[in-house]
Amino acid sequence: MMMLVNCSGCRTPLQLPPGAGSIRCAVCQAITQIAEPRAVPPPPNTGAPHPSHHVAPPPPSPYSHAPPGLPPSPHGRKKAVICGISYKFSRHELKGCINDAKCMRFLLINKFQFPADSILMLTEEETDPYRTPTKHNIRMAMYWLVNGCQPGDSLVFHFSGHGSRQRNYNGDEVDGYDETLCPVDFETQGMIVDDEINTAIVRPLPRGVKLHAIIDSCHSGTVLDLPFLCRMNRSGQYVWEDHRPRSGVWKGSNGGEVISISGCDDDQTSADTAALSQITSTGAMTYCFIQAIERGQASTYGSMLNSMRSAIRNVGNGGGTGGIAGGGIVTSLLTMLVSGGSVVGGGLRQEPQLTACEPFDVYMKPFSL
Repeated sequence: MMMLVNCSGCRTPLQLPPGAGSIRCAVCQAITQIAEPRAVPPPPNTGAPHPSHHVAPPPPSPYSHAPPGLPPSPHGRKKAVICGISYKFSRHELKGCINDAKCMRFLLINKFQFPADSILMLTEEETDPYRTPTKHNIRMAMYWLVNGCQPGDSLVFHFSGHGSRQRNYNGDEVDGYDETLCPVDFETQGMIVDDEINTAIVRPLPRGVKLHAIIDSCHSGTVLDLPFLCRMNRSGQYVWEDHRPRSGVWKGSNGGEVISISGCDDDQTSADTAALSQITSTGAMTYCFIQAIERGQASTYGSMLNSMRSAIRNVGNGGGTGGIAGGGIVTSLLTMLVSGGSVVGGGLRQEPQLTACEPFDVYMKPFSL
C-alpha cells in the first residue's frame, strides 16, 4: 500500500511507492528522504528492556490502492475532479451546485468521452468520507488530478460553490486581492487561496498536458492566478490583460496548457438561480457553459464566451434564454433532477471570464476538453 508523506519543501502530500527511500515533488522539485524505521534503545538503569518503538508510518492515504476511499484510476488520457457544494443546513446554503456537478459529469462522459471511473466527484451526497468536499479532500483531489500526468493528457477541474476574496499583502495581485474557493468546512478550516490552487494544479503541468478549470463561484475571474486575462467587451472585441505579478514570479505552468473559464469577474458575484433552466436551480455559469456546447456555440473559446455572456445578459434584461429549447444531453438530465430554488430578483449581473497561461486568438483556437 502506498503511504502519504509531506514534501519537505512545500508540504504537498506525496504518494510514496512501496519500498522507495525518497521521492521528488512535482510542484517544487524538492527531494524528500524517507527515514528508515529504527528501534529506540531502552532507558538506562531500568533493569528491564524497554519496548522497541518504531517510526509510525503516516495514516493510510485515501488515495491508496485499497477501498474505501479509492479514487478513480485514469484509463487513457482524461481525468476530472468535480466539486459541487451546497453548504446544506447552513446560512450559506446554495441550491444548484450539486446539480451542476451531476450535469458536468454527464457532459464529460457523454460529450467528451471521459471514462466514468476517471472522474472524481466531491459533493455532500457522496457516502465515502474521502469524497465529501472538505478542504483536505479538495486539496488531495487536486493533487490526484495532476499526479503522474503525461503529454497528451486532458484534465478538468470543475468547482461549483461559494467563492470569496481576501486582501493580498505580498504584492502579487493586480487588484490587491487573493481570490478563494470555499470548501464545505471553510468556516472552521479556512478557504483555499488562489496561490495554493496555482501551485497545486497549474505550475506542475508539463508540456503537452492540457487543463481546463471551470469555476462557478463568486470573485472567480482570476482564481487560478493565471498570467493573462481576456478582457472582452459586449461587441466581442478583446485584449489580453497582463496579470503577471510585479515580483516577476511565474504563475503559469511548466509548459502545459491551462485555460480557466470562470463565472464572473473578480469583483462580481455569481448567481445560483432557476432563471436559466426554468426547471431547477443551477449555477448560471455552469448552465450557460453546457448550453453553449449543446447548441453548437462553442466551436472556439471566443464563440463560447460570447454565447455564455449573451445568455446571462438576456436574463438580466428580462429576455430569458429560451429555457431548455434546443434539447441536449444535459438539459434533458436537468428535467430529471428535483430541487427547490427561486429566480434571483433583478436579473443576473455577472460576466464569465477567460484566463490562460499564454495569450491566443480566441476566435481561431478550437475549444475541446
